[in-house]
This record gives sequence, C-alpha cells and structure tokens, in this order.
Amino acid sequence: MQSHATLDPRQMRLHAATVQAPLGAPRDTWLLPDGSTWCEIHGGDGHYRMRFPDMADFVVDVAGGLDCYPAPGTDAHTVQHLHLNQVVPAVLSLLHRPVFHAGAVAMDSGAAAFVGVSGRGKSTLVTHLALHGHALLTDDGLELTAEGDHFLAQPAHPSVRLWEDSRKALLPDDAQRAPALPYTVKERFVDEQLIPCSRDPLLLRRAYFLGEGHASDVRIEAMTPQEAHMAWVRHAFLLDPHDPARMRSLFAQVAAIAEQGLTYRLDYPRRYDALGDVREALREHAGDSD
Repeated sequence: MQSHATLDPRQMRLHAATVQAPLGAPRDTWLLPDGSTWCEIHGGDGHYRMRFPDMADFVVDVAGGLDCYPAPGTDAHTVQHLHLNQVVPAVLSLLHRPVFHAGAVAMDSGAAAFVGVSGRGKSTLVTHLALHGHALLTDDGLELTAEGDHFLAQPAHPSVRLWEDSRKALLPDDAQRAPALPYTVKERFVDEQLIPCSRDPLLLRRAYFLGEGHASDVRIEAMTPQEAHMAWVRHAFLLDPHDPARMRSLFAQVAAIAEQGLTYRLDYPRRYDALGDVREALREHAGDSD
C-alpha cells in the first residue's frame, strides 16, 4: 500500500473488481504482434490510466501513487504479472529512469544485456545462459541506473517466460511453473534452484541487439555510437512518448550509454543446438572487457 507523495511503481493499491467503463480516444495504444490492442494509455501530465482490455486498469498519479482496478474475473496472478512486467517498467520511464526491452545475465566482467523486440529469442538465450552459470538479472524490462560515467543493470523479479518449444528444449519437466496466465500460452518459471538469479546490480559491460536469426554462425559486430543511440531509443519502455521533457532525458541517457562503446549486434542460427556456440562466443567476447 502506498500513500506517499513520491511514486514508487513497485507499490500499488489494489481495489475491488470494477467493470471497465467506456473511455474516449486513447493518448497512445500498445499493440500485440497480431495487431490487436494490448494496452490503451489515457490521460497525461503526470496522471495516466493504463487499460488492459478485459483485465485491469492501472491509474498512475506521479504525485499520489499507483492504483489497480481489476476487471471482474481477473485473478491475482494476472494482476501481479501485468503490474511487474508492464506497469512497473512503463512508470519507471515516466520517472525519467531508463528501462529497455532487454534481458540480462551476469558475466565474469559484469552484466551482459540482450535487447530486441518480442520473438527475437531474449528469454531463450538468457535462460540458457542462466542454466550454464550466468545468473539471471532480468528476463525483460532492464532498468539502468547511472553511476559516475557507467551504468548499472538492476535485477528484476526472478522469473523467465518461455514458449513451449523452448521450455521442452531447456528445462526439465519438473521445473517449477508459476500459475498460467489467460492471455498467453507462454509459461513462467520461478525455480531459483534451477535458474540462479543475481540480487545485486552489476556494471553493464556489454549490450547485444539481437538479429533476426539469418546468420549461419555466431556473429558479433560493434555498433557505432549513432547506430547504438537510435537502437536504444527504439527499444525503450515509454509510458508517454509525447512528453517533451521525458524524451529529452531519454535521448541524453541513451547518448551516454551509446558513448560507452559497449553496444553490439548479435546474430546466430535460431537452433537450440547452436546455443552452446553462442554461449562460448559471448564468454570470449565479454571477457575482452578493459
């Protein structure tokens, strides 16, 4: 529960189930890959309503806190998942804290992030790496915080989400599943004995933007600061892309990240039997840190 003037998006007031009343035209709309509506954003100027149709409304007041109004029939696990995976990253962006569509794991030299749109294999890759000695920081929703001239990758809640084919290829049948969600066939796993997780922020040493999987072998190529800048912007969580102040701060943040010279393209064959080669290539590349 929260009643502070400073918004902490990880805290939330949960209200009784409420029928979603009709609203006007949204300020912005998030779409699913099939083109259907995933989330409507209403409001502005520090007060927003994030509507997930037929599931829940989350009301964000920068000066007052975060409230959730589940739709009738929405279970607690769905509310929790929407809150942690969608609302928290979006609200952090509203608070001028950079969050990206990326997974991350611990490497010997620090954190390695894997950035990409849905379907590029982020979860499969970070799960494979976590199973082979590289503790998970986040499956998606990577928050970065500045520390001097560098950036720290912050750990998120300890779980991964996998399609059935990835689950069968990577995990044993008795891996601990979280309760199923009504809007996706992806399965979520929270077995920390199987998938080790990092609880501490780590210095970001490498960031890899995932290609489409057309490469015949593992390929890692450096990106120029200009290429890196635009790539980071495209993969940022943004609750209000129409807020000039937030966009200015985002561009300044990603410019500082891009100038670190830690951003690369990564492409490899999208086959499970190629993941071992990817892991070894990443170990060699990340170990080249200065």
